[in-house]
Amino acid sequence: MLPINEPQTLLGGISAQQFMSRYWQKKPLLIRQAIPHFKPPISRAELFSLAKAPDVESRLVQRFKGKGSKVTWSMQKGPFKPKQFPLLKDKDWTLLVQGVNLHHPMAAHLLSLWNFIPQARLDDLMISYASDGGGVGAHFDSYDVFLLQASGKRRWRIGAHNEARWVKDAPLKILSHFSHDEEYVLEPGDMLYLPPQYAHEGVAVGECMTYSIGFKAPDALTLVKEVMVRYLDRLGEDESLDHVLYSDARQKATQEPGLVPETLQNFALKHMKDLLSNKEEFMRSLGEYLSEPKDHVWFDQGPELDGALALTTWFKESPHQALSVCSKTQMLYDHATIFINGESLGATGVEGDILRKLSNQRFILPRDLAKLSQKSPLRFEAMVSLLGAWLEDGWVELLQD
Repeated sequence: MLPINEPQTLLGGISAQQFMSRYWQKKPLLIRQAIPHFKPPISRAELFSLAKAPDVESRLVQRFKGKGSKVTWSMQKGPFKPKQFPLLKDKDWTLLVQGVNLHHPMAAHLLSLWNFIPQARLDDLMISYASDGGGVGAHFDSYDVFLLQASGKRRWRIGAHNEARWVKDAPLKILSHFSHDEEYVLEPGDMLYLPPQYAHEGVAVGECMTYSIGFKAPDALTLVKEVMVRYLDRLGEDESLDHVLYSDARQKATQEPGLVPETLQNFALKHMKDLLSNKEEFMRSLGEYLSEPKDHVWFDQGPELDGALALTTWFKESPHQALSVCSKTQMLYDHATIFINGESLGATGVEGDILRKLSNQRFILPRDLAKLSQKSPLRFEAMVSLLGAWLEDGWVELLQD
């Protein structure tokens, strides 16, 4: 993990702490040679192969120039067949592949450079391959993004926008009026950070690949709705509201039978407030939502495996072999709870320390379990059983020693 108070080449010679205070969610930052001598870990052929897979989100965007200044756009969604890709010599097309970090270990490793930002905010690594002139038009995003040039060159024009007006009938949101304040040509290893709502347009100068490291910012309505779904699901487990019936012994005869009694409104409001006052359960539901894998993500379970036995052997015989969080796994925590792939479990003491370390650095070694093994063989066995179940489910994996 990056030392957060030391200057970093990735951030142009400032520390992570300085970047977060000066630029994060505030203003753009251009960084020349953020990763010097950068060699893209994913080839064009590998990227195209991912775009053919049914469990990978991909899009093909093409721009067509008509008479005069008329421009039209087309967009297709993957998975793609080989014949659907334009020729490499054709101009003005772009292939976008989402979530590459979920399918390629080196892409997942690259994201560890951004571990100074909470993982709960991390969306994914998207890779854009573009032929000469390719791009997706002027637009803005609702999330923070780091645009790392992987190969070739791309010209970026950026500017604060005043209003969102879109090109009519375009298959994606393209600003109909865009004026830029600054312009840069990025070469391999260069990077541009843009905060949310900052308009930008990237156009390939020859063939190129750009890596977009995106950090989602969930809108309040979506966040509350998703959390409430999980929160209210727990009502079936909460007996405190069972058989709590509305009582209106003082109800008088009425000449307005269609009027909802105020006492009934207050009854419902009181119990809703009481329900929402359970901060611990609300935060538990929030953590489960934030760690929920995307709909298209599924885990590869290997052949039949006794996970607990495999990890017992690992602990005894492989001191330098890492147990790693799978790239598809989202693992978070708060002060007393661990959240993993939409599930939660309480974890305090030594067990909590182990699981928080696994969440933060994405791997642990056998020595990280040594203290628990010495302290309580029964608790050690329970931890091995838990991690073994995750191993069987494909949530964690043993790396090559």
